[in-house]
Amino acid sequence: MPHNLEASYSGSTDPLPVRVLVADDDPSSCLFFRDGLRSLGASAEIFSDGLAALQRARTETFDLLLLDCRMPGAGALQILSELRNDAQACSAESLAVATTAWLECSDRRPLLDAGFSEILIKPCGLANLQRLLALVQPGRHDLPVLDDRAALIATGEATTMRALRRLLRGELTVLEAELDQLSRDSTSFNERLHRLRSSCGFCGAVALSTQSALLQRHLSQADGTPPSLARFHKVLLATLQALDAI
Repeated sequence: MPHNLEASYSGSTDPLPVRVLVADDDPSSCLFFRDGLRSLGASAEIFSDGLAALQRARTETFDLLLLDCRMPGAGALQILSELRNDAQACSAESLAVATTAWLECSDRRPLLDAGFSEILIKPCGLANLQRLLALVQPGRHDLPVLDDRAALIATGEATTMRALRRLLRGELTVLEAELDQLSRDSTSFNERLHRLRSSCGFCGAVALSTQSALLQRHLSQADGTPPSLARFHKVLLATLQALDAI
């Protein structure tokens, strides 16, 4: 399999498609990502070697990086670390998502700490790709408030899922009450969102996880109240309502 499996693929309905770099050495995953991203109006460049993907990300600007954790040449952590530490790399600040076929609970935190906005468990579906594209195209993709299937994959069984969702409900109730105060302290707010995204991942709170990642990006890039705060608050309330209905 050649390193660069597919040059740019564009959706016909989007004049400015999201550019996605995919680093994955599994042929089935490559085919899914290529065709799935294309069907959602994005373009993709696929690499089966981590070092080749890293070099491409250094010389080209991508909106989204999908990096497999275990790759020939370099895995997700090494690729992202090299990019983040290279101020001249064109994709140094691109949003990055780690992909893997298996993830221990203890592996989630190091990936988030390294700068990955999300962790995608394979095999996945088009809804997962739609959620990831929403990270770079906010407002263009409708995402589920609660995804039972994603939560069951993360937790293993329904009893644990329900228990974690009860904890999430309490966490969100406190967060909603403290939101105005937190919005004035970007450092504390960012740390709170970091923890929240982990909880959302276990509970299948897809829309809130996406809005949390967007808000974190805005907090690190702008002064004052970020424009994504209102959207975050709206989705937080919708998530609370959905949890109450369970």
